[in-house]
Amino acid sequence: MDIHNSPIVDLLYNTAIGLCEGHRDEFLMPEHLLEALLDIKQFRSTLYIYGADIKAMSDELARHIHEYEKVPADKVYQPETSVQFNQMVNHAYQQVAGSGATMIDLPHLVKGLLELEDCYATWLLKRELKGQEEDFLASLITEVEDPYDSVLDDDDEDSPWRQLVTCLNDIVDQKNPLIGREAELERTIQILCRKEKNNPLHVGEPGVGKTALVYGLTRRIMEDHVPERLRGSKVYQLELGTMLAGTQFRGDFERRVKQVMDGLQAEGKAIIYIDEIHNLVGAGAVGESSMDASNMLKPYLEQGDLRFIGSTTYEEYNKYFSRSKGLVRRFQQMDILEPSIEECINILKQLRPKYEEYHGVIYEDAALEYAVEASAKFISDRFLPDKAIDLIDEAGAAKESASTTAADSSLFTPHSTLIVTKADIADVLAKTCKIDATALKEDSNDQLETLAPRLLDQIYGQDEAIRQVVESVQMSKAGLLDDNKPLASLLFVGPTGVGKTEVARVLAKELGIQLVRFDMSEYTEKHTVAKLIGSPAGYVGYEDGGLLTDAIRKTPNCVLLLDEIEKAHTDIFNILLQVMDYARLTDNKGRKADFRNVILIMTSNAGAQYAGQANIGFNSQVSRGEAMLKQVKKTFKPEFINRLSGTVVFHDMDRQMATLILRKKLRELQAKLTARQVEMVLSDEAFELLLNEGFTKEYGAREMDRVIAQRLKPMLTREILFGSLKQGGSITITPEQLQ
Repeated sequence: MDIHNSPIVDLLYNTAIGLCEGHRDEFLMPEHLLEALLDIKQFRSTLYIYGADIKAMSDELARHIHEYEKVPADKVYQPETSVQFNQMVNHAYQQVAGSGATMIDLPHLVKGLLELEDCYATWLLKRELKGQEEDFLASLITEVEDPYDSVLDDDDEDSPWRQLVTCLNDIVDQKNPLIGREAELERTIQILCRKEKNNPLHVGEPGVGKTALVYGLTRRIMEDHVPERLRGSKVYQLELGTMLAGTQFRGDFERRVKQVMDGLQAEGKAIIYIDEIHNLVGAGAVGESSMDASNMLKPYLEQGDLRFIGSTTYEEYNKYFSRSKGLVRRFQQMDILEPSIEECINILKQLRPKYEEYHGVIYEDAALEYAVEASAKFISDRFLPDKAIDLIDEAGAAKESASTTAADSSLFTPHSTLIVTKADIADVLAKTCKIDATALKEDSNDQLETLAPRLLDQIYGQDEAIRQVVESVQMSKAGLLDDNKPLASLLFVGPTGVGKTEVARVLAKELGIQLVRFDMSEYTEKHTVAKLIGSPAGYVGYEDGGLLTDAIRKTPNCVLLLDEIEKAHTDIFNILLQVMDYARLTDNKGRKADFRNVILIMTSNAGAQYAGQANIGFNSQVSRGEAMLKQVKKTFKPEFINRLSGTVVFHDMDRQMATLILRKKLRELQAKLTARQVEMVLSDEAFELLLNEGFTKEYGAREMDRVIAQRLKPMLTREILFGSLKQGGSITITPEQLQ
């Protein structure tokens, strides 16, 4: 005897599986089925008659299911049916087989559930029925036998296929209006009015307004501002995820597609919108079968009575959609380009009333203009107008939230007007784009004005180097630099230990941004270049991405230090040419890293072997750094040197510079000692001893570090651990103690 499931039972199984997968539960349990049953209109209404507390049931069931062990989110899996679930289905099957019927229906499944032992779902249902199980089943049979009743707890007019689509006509008033895009909208209407191949395909980057264009079309149709052929049409959005959810058995997906398409054809004048249409290719295919969603829709695409609008991005069009030649042939491609800054400002000004009403704020014109211009400049991985709209939306939310907090603390005057200013937009931008350099984001330029003195307080004897660095940062704030280049591309040249790396470190600290450092001695071999931008497809490390591109995407506003650049392989210089010229670098996966907010600093010891010859000869005034600079011009290609915004020569260390450096390093050491309640006093003779031993032109400040580490620190260590400074105290250091 051939026993099959009723449509309601099929729907129940699919819903229960979808719920199980949504909860990430390993096994399909009777509790999942009861959760699905609570969404069936006949089951709910019958429960209500028998006095059940449906909300309490739903809440308790959700808490119980929440306690199940969950499958990790990154693991692909398919739920298995539990022993109790199989017992429940078997009970239902035995009832049907014993009665001579051929179809398992809703009452059979509920009776199978009620016959389970040691099952939470059974206990919960029996508790609510209070011994009325037989009467409840009889009422349920009567309720289900009405062929005109809706299955789902929803509007009686809804057909089952309507659960799988969204009518945009019903929700268009909740969406932002379409502003501009007149040419694109007219072209879309023109394609929809064709006799054949009347299916537009909107292709454009994410966030440029492809979906907004469809809502604009829907609003036009509802206002009757369309040709007669389109008047009275309804636009339905087809959700492929909803179509696929819970389809366990072969044929489930195909049945759903046919059900929706046949329903829409019967509806008449239907336009079907498929967002992310590239997902059609391969959707619902089983094994090696070529029967996927795109092939199932081809007959409906050909007929012309159903019109389709698709949208996708260029990347996904090329990767997936273009593979299906049949689909490409049936759609008319339209490019939806990113709007200009002027167009985007107009869009924001027309959207302003909706956001002002929602957040209870007022947006200044300058704030809207800044949102567009700043997002265009600083947010490189997204597109207008979406990224600008996000900025004003979050700024409004932040203002609204801040006013609530102020009101709670009695610092806020009720009914005062909340105004979103340019500064509020800048604060949001600083968080979302990590443009967090205090000196660059403040309206006041006080921080930037004092940047040079603050650097000079920490770096001694390199005034020219600091001047060039500070000027580059200040010119960027003033808007006098090329927007498509890094803030600065500087080459620091000089002997070891004179502060080249230290300038980069202190600059990052004073600007309040991160220092990203790469030691280029690790990139001497040709194959190591791939580490910076990622290995090519098929090679080891392809999935890891590039170290340099990933670092800049993570911290797009930073000081990028490439130490000892002359040791890098020559191929790296070709990469740097692109960075210095266009402030862009593309990794192995085609993702772009934006270097426009990067201060690029490269240090070089090239020609160090020639530095000693600098002062040979009578009255020679050539410094070691300048002698090295001549060698640098031989080491690096002209096109590399030509793209630098500055080449900075660091001076040799002299005695005055050494004195200042020694005092700075002693202050740093004293800061560590203070944490141990120790005060250190150096006699003049001890200071001179350290200075005389630490001052060498050949090794710069690093020799000073060695002298302190070998002379001073061992003596302090002994006293702190074993001597007079165990409990803290003061110590005066003499030359004898340093011997």
